[in-house]
Amino acid sequence: MSQRDYIPINVDDLPEIFEIELADVTFNFGVSYNAVGDFFTVDLYDEDLNPIILGEKLVLNHRLWAYVNDDRLPAVDLVPMDESGQATAVNAETFGRTVFLMIDDIDPTDDLSSDDYVGIGEDGGDDDGS
Repeated sequence: MSQRDYIPINVDDLPEIFEIELADVTFNFGVSYNAVGDFFTVDLYDEDLNPIILGEKLVLNHRLWAYVNDDRLPAVDLVPMDESGQATAVNAETFGRTVFLMIDDIDPTDDLSSDDYVGIGEDGGDDDGS
């Protein structure tokens, strides 16, 4: 079972544009597949279908629009992830199967299932004794 919510995308029905509400704001998402490069892209539009950002490539574990400063962007982090840890890329073989476009709203210190998790002790140091 997924720890995070994700945006359901039917990879067998692309390209598609759909409406979605994120942090109480309505957006339109366009999702496309590039068969030559074997990758997916996202187009982001406002609720009136005015383009905000077009052609953002989905890269495993990289937040969408990470290097863009625009007040029109969603106020949530969207990250293509494979919570099972099996995938090494976002492609036709993985997207919609083990890789999903996740709403990354889990505080990394709260993700206790992560192999990289080190808790914070009462003294402010790591639980590993440091």
